[in-house]
Amino acid sequence: MERLAEVLVPARLGPGFRRLLASSWTSNLGDGVAAAAGPLLVASLDASPSVVALAATLRWTPPLLFGLGAGVLSDRLDRRRVAVAANCARLAVIGGLVAALATGTATVGLVLGALALVSTAEVFADSAARTLTPMLVRREDLPLANARLTTGFITLDQLAGPPIGAALFAAGRVWPFVGEAVLLTAAIALLARVVVPRVRPGGEGPDDGPLGGPDGGPDGAAPAASAADGRRSVRRDVAEGFVWTWRHPAVRTLALTILVFNVTFGAAWAVLVLYVHERLGLGAVGFGILSTVSAAGGLLGTGLYGWITRHVSLADVMRIGLVLETLTHLGLALTRSAVVAGTILFVFGAHAFVWGTTSTAVRQAAVPLRLQGRVDSVYTLAVFGGLVVGSAVGGALGERFGVTAPFWFAFGGSAVFLVLLWRELARIALRSAPAVPTG
Repeated sequence: MERLAEVLVPARLGPGFRRLLASSWTSNLGDGVAAAAGPLLVASLDASPSVVALAATLRWTPPLLFGLGAGVLSDRLDRRRVAVAANCARLAVIGGLVAALATGTATVGLVLGALALVSTAEVFADSAARTLTPMLVRREDLPLANARLTTGFITLDQLAGPPIGAALFAAGRVWPFVGEAVLLTAAIALLARVVVPRVRPGGEGPDDGPLGGPDGGPDGAAPAASAADGRRSVRRDVAEGFVWTWRHPAVRTLALTILVFNVTFGAAWAVLVLYVHERLGLGAVGFGILSTVSAAGGLLGTGLYGWITRHVSLADVMRIGLVLETLTHLGLALTRSAVVAGTILFVFGAHAFVWGTTSTAVRQAAVPLRLQGRVDSVYTLAVFGGLVVGSAVGGALGERFGVTAPFWFAFGGSAVFLVLLWRELARIALRSAPAVPTG
């Protein structure tokens, strides 16, 4: 068991990261349970498509509304405490939902409100938690650490959690939310035990030495704000994150890339369920299987990530990934075979993992610790902004030109941007390539 633990989470990553990882994996499982149970609960109370769609909208909107503020908060305050407090707020809302379900007083309005509040609290929890990793591990271990975090997201949130949530819901509407509450409680307890060193491991990275200089915060969790900093406006702090992102060529390119590629991705995936039904001739079960296939591809990417980063340059990793994403849209636009579509989605899932992990490691290595939260929130804004715009475009194209039109749009848009971006990807690798993981 000890040898297995060393392989999965090497001791050099430190006890703080191990607790952070355990907390993340535990909450990932709870999130996966809720991902299936939430829509099922809404549909059981009101099967109207508009109401069910509203539940999804409420899940995606909070990062757009509160992401920037969450980034400022995590840069101003103790990041670990922010994450714990936000997760406690989530737990309180879930507890209220459990009580309403147990007493039979839950209404669709109450459920939708609870889902919105949980998603909002999750924005603040995730924003703060993501900035803890570069404070706990050495710069050269960032790719490995992020790979382990993403492993939990894929295996627990996307693969294991949803079927468990569906099974618990079949046993009783309240049980998946009881399970989520238990898992979140354990995740909070683990996160509360994380101790962040006042000096970054190895003394390396964008902010060498004590975090924030002599004003390092308690447990090094965040640089303590000076009196002058306390008088700074939130608007100024947000602007600083935008300005830094725009002036840093590598991070700016990453943000623009995820924005554009999420517009094209969002356009195609907005009609994926209709595509699966009308183009591939599959029902709800088939749609679920294809979603699982994509997550399984991500699991393969997890296993191969270390080998890929040792044998393929960072520029080529990013270029190949974006080529695969572009060809994914083309392949889905052309095929009518469920087997071919499943194979394409499997490869896409592997690409999505490798790209996401690499992008995160590059940003964490490049961004100063005092700006990690704000720059991460700018990037998150690009992620969800692209998805929202893309979904609107995909819906309009699908309505007017048919279910494959969004995939053709996604292919064309991705191809054009990839050509424009090709040389810049090499510059990203030269400017901010993290060291290759050794384990």
